[in-house]
Amino acid sequence: MNIVLHEPEIPFNTGAIGRTCVATETALHLIKPYGFELTDKYLKRAGMDYWSKLSLTEYASYEVFLQQNRENLSAAGKAGRKLWFATTKAEQTYADVKFGPDDYIMFGKESAGIPEEILAPNKDACIRIPMWGDIRSLNLSNAGNIKFYVSKLLRTRVVLVLNTVDIQAKIEKVSNEREHVLPEYTGGGKVK
Repeated sequence: MNIVLHEPEIPFNTGAIGRTCVATETALHLIKPYGFELTDKYLKRAGMDYWSKLSLTEYASYEVFLQQNRENLSAAGKAGRKLWFATTKAEQTYADVKFGPDDYIMFGKESAGIPEEILAPNKDACIRIPMWGDIRSLNLSNAGNIKFYVSKLLRTRVVLVLNTVDIQAKIEKVSNEREHVLPEYTGGGKVK
């Protein structure tokens, strides 16, 4: 798996994602310009002493990233490595797609996300995290970790059930099979 940060602005988020990449043996790709220097103390604090173990590649621009990785990438729905675009504007969620072991997931800058001129021609490859409540988006490092870990889990055939009916059916099945009772899922991301 590959994580791509397009023009990240906050050093802590990049450091935290870099640390997760080290923990999961995932490559991190950073597309310039950044809102910080790679020597920033907050980036180093978030990445801790793991930063030196990170598989990191930097690119001067999105165009350079595409040029250097074009032969590795295929379009959504076709065989090969895919480039997925994490955006709140996507119609499909991360659970609607099949991730490959060498796919790329791109996240945009914290203040604006991935530019529309990149998203528009790639609508089939846009994915989002479902959110409940009145919120515009999740923190970049949290969103990156959620999508990354879910993609890993989905690739290893661990089933994550996101449909309310399916969750209730699973709870009932497990409750009937075991002596203890699981909490009841009420929808909207809440368990009672």
